[in-house]
Amino acid sequence: MSEPLLRAVGVRKHFGGTEVLRGIDLSVRKGQVVCLLGPSGAGKSTFLRCINHLETIDGGQVWVDGEPIGFRLHKGKLHELREREVARQRRDIGMVFQRFNLFAHRSVLENVIEGPVRVRGVSQAEARKTALELLDRVGLAHRADAYPEQLSGGQQQRVAIARSLAMKPKLMLFDEPTSALDPELVGEVLEVMTALAAEGMTMVVVTHEMGFAREVADEVVFMADGAVVETGPPGEVLVDPKHERTRQFLARIL
Repeated sequence: MSEPLLRAVGVRKHFGGTEVLRGIDLSVRKGQVVCLLGPSGAGKSTFLRCINHLETIDGGQVWVDGEPIGFRLHKGKLHELREREVARQRRDIGMVFQRFNLFAHRSVLENVIEGPVRVRGVSQAEARKTALELLDRVGLAHRADAYPEQLSGGQQQRVAIARSLAMKPKLMLFDEPTSALDPELVGEVLEVMTALAAEGMTMVVVTHEMGFAREVADEVVFMADGAVVETGPPGEVLVDPKHERTRQFLARIL
């Protein structure tokens, strides 16, 4: 068995006096798709933000491709990295949010080439070529010169995915990428994500889309109250859950 691309051990997070994550363990191998399921407030999105150090963890450790994220070990103690060092690590971790977070004053093409040019130092010509290829891949090459306000929510989210892919990430994180979309637009985003999975992209997806989890995920992780309750293949967790908390959740949403 190969080493995990993503490994989280004992991840804890507090907000004030509230313990939001209570010792999360997770391993994801290269090319694997893992879906995080659970009720609102379970800690799923917070955990995702801890993976790329958008939230600072209060305990435990996260590694991506063998590198500790957000911290370095010195004389047996963890020391938080400077923001510049964390930014370097984030180049390899793509993230797609519930809201699209596109630059409103930049065209679709400009949104996609921004990261590679400014962060990775890619030439404008090379970044433009890659961006057009990625926009074609998500079905939006014909809207390269449009601005975000001229696009539907589904189209904006597909641009956001292309923008993340332009950084050539090792790992993609999706935080409920369809939750802000009208129901008729959900399918076009899930179609892009399904294609990414088929191409071998390593993905951790927070979602309530049970059909996607059932068909695409290699592993499903059910979380509640800041802890992992149950984990396993979708055919087991979604069809024959072992834990009563999982059964209650699925009975409400399926």
